[in-house]
Amino acid sequence: MKFNDHNYHEANFIDHALIESLLDKAKNATDADIQAVIQKAEQKKGLAYDEIAILLQADKADQIEKIYNIAEKIKKDIYGNRVVVFAPLYVSNYCVNNCKYCGYKLENKFARRKLTDDEIREEVRILEKMGHKRIALEAGEDPVNCDIDYIIHAMKTIYSEVSEKSNIRRINVNIASTTIENYGKLKKADIGTYILFQETYHKPTYEDMHPKCKKSDYEYHLTAFDRAMQGGVDDVGAGVLFGLANYKFEVLALMMHNQHLEDQYGVGFHTISVPRIKKAEGMEMVEFNNLIDDETFKKIVAILRIAVPFTGIIISTRESQEVRNELLHHGVSQISAGSCTGVGGYKENEEGHDVQQFQISDERSPIEVIKGLIRDGFIPSYCTSCYRMGRTGDRFMRLAKSGEIQHVCQPNALMTLKEYALDFGDDELKKMADDFIAKEIEKIGKPETRAVVIKGLQDLSEGKRDIFL
Repeated sequence: MKFNDHNYHEANFIDHALIESLLDKAKNATDADIQAVIQKAEQKKGLAYDEIAILLQADKADQIEKIYNIAEKIKKDIYGNRVVVFAPLYVSNYCVNNCKYCGYKLENKFARRKLTDDEIREEVRILEKMGHKRIALEAGEDPVNCDIDYIIHAMKTIYSEVSEKSNIRRINVNIASTTIENYGKLKKADIGTYILFQETYHKPTYEDMHPKCKKSDYEYHLTAFDRAMQGGVDDVGAGVLFGLANYKFEVLALMMHNQHLEDQYGVGFHTISVPRIKKAEGMEMVEFNNLIDDETFKKIVAILRIAVPFTGIIISTRESQEVRNELLHHGVSQISAGSCTGVGGYKENEEGHDVQQFQISDERSPIEVIKGLIRDGFIPSYCTSCYRMGRTGDRFMRLAKSGEIQHVCQPNALMTLKEYALDFGDDELKKMADDFIAKEIEKIGKPETRAVVIKGLQDLSEGKRDIFL
């Protein structure tokens, strides 16, 4: 069933009873049961709900090691060694909600603000000086102070701010669930991916975490992607805030949501984000009973990579450098860099206190992140060509599932790394990038693809831009 602006209250595709039943049954899984699922996972065809439930029971060192190895192989086979880099841009902290975990909640009393056109341009110029090409636009929910027209106008302002060496080529948008009409407006404004976290799929927990506010309507929030698809937005990114409810429940619910979209619209999540709850203003971590440690978190990410092999996995600067580095080997394909989580935060980063939505852990600059990726054997990618060329939704997934996506993404990643090094790199990075790119070119199997990359690198060195496939 497809859900629209009016029948969303009938949504029941997150089957709580089934999830609890699967998890209860999986508690009796033997080592042989877990090994059988691990063996199937190697086929890169995803897993059924009951198999995911069994895999979530894995807790022995040898089981976890096999899960990590399979996740790493799947990521390499599908995505190669490229890692997409982006940054968030917070444009408004007006919010009518009282989410217990969020620094922007209504009961927190501070001077609310939204960025003016000039302030947006200033933030964008700073991001462009960092080398960013792709951003995630973020805003609190306030239909009066931050309506859809403000978001659309902000997008146009961002796209129009072009510096000498950079411009924002893709805007992903993370705003509250809205109407089919408003999603249509976002599509016309050239949205990249529409991102929305369910926060928690466990309905009783959801209602507890969002008391007496606009966001309280579980079903309306849950069916946002249905309305987005009907509004023409075919790239959607999901996620939960791990730490609110039982993580095993959340993983299975994520898979049910993905399957619902596959069944109804022919394409599931383009990305899955994996944020963990972090300290924010007006809350204490001791208030939450389902926090997960690093080892559990790593297992979750690896299992998600196995369960949905072709879906991108995003990790933010909520996590430490050490955790992020390790998870790049276990399934993560996109990371943020140089992030600020406050409105006007890039300008005000050095100017006193600013209310952040949450605390960040990885405070490295983008160039430090880029160097770290290269040292670990990853290609930092600022490529946005799939979206500019219309390779979105089911068209992107067909490429991914055919195995052909690497032949597009890998060359483009190398060229965007060269572009970044030329425009923003210091001497160390320029040498690192040139040496790394030379080695990566030798790995390209198709002579015609190798020739395209070599020609593209030459064009970049001569000052030519916007040449990506």
